[in-house]
Amino acid sequence: MELNDIPNINSEEEKLLDIYMKLLLEWNEKMNLTAITQKDDIIVKHFIDSLSILKYIENNQNIIDVGTGAGFPGIPVKIMNDTLKITLVDSLNKRVNFLNEVIKVLNLKQTNTVHARAEDLGRMEEYREKFDIATSRAVANLSTLLEYLMPFIKVGGKCICMKGANIEEELKNAENAIKELGGKVEKVNNFILPNSDIERNIIIIKKVKKLNNKYPRNAGIPAKNPIK
Repeated sequence: MELNDIPNINSEEEKLLDIYMKLLLEWNEKMNLTAITQKDDIIVKHFIDSLSILKYIENNQNIIDVGTGAGFPGIPVKIMNDTLKITLVDSLNKRVNFLNEVIKVLNLKQTNTVHARAEDLGRMEEYREKFDIATSRAVANLSTLLEYLMPFIKVGGKCICMKGANIEEELKNAENAIKELGGKVEKVNNFILPNSDIERNIIIIKKVKKLNNKYPRNAGIPAKNPIK
């Protein structure tokens, strides 16, 4: 598969994604950024997967990508919609260094990085309930993930949770957490990544009320003891 097979891609976007791929593979030789190293796989499993959320995003929205790792989904989404304001959050400083290099080389405007744990950042006034959208890809079970994401979005904003297959039980187990954190399930979109048999799900949770100040709990607790 080639980059120009991505729907609605123009030559400038194709060029930026190609540079991004080269940087990813170059840095991956000295630090662990991705286990996916074949070009076709990067296009499908990283780029197209990341871009599957684009249709749920409006121009000029303020987006936080929590646990972004090597920049997924935030950087491909920014490349394909330059109007967006993107904040990339990761708890590992060397990944943040890589992201800063990508932002610099690609000259991405209104894109910044934060080295922090989500639980700590979600309590800071500068970040709390300041975003239109919080997103994350395969970071944690849904109950835990929503405790990471919900603190960042305004009432009326959305969490876009990118998940793998078989989410029915996870959704059921998260019912109380969704309610407790002021959310409401707006949409669940199930699809297969092109040129593969990989099943993906996008769960969109709308924030319908202000978050209780006790959330997020201290770092590590949401993962060890998800809201039941």
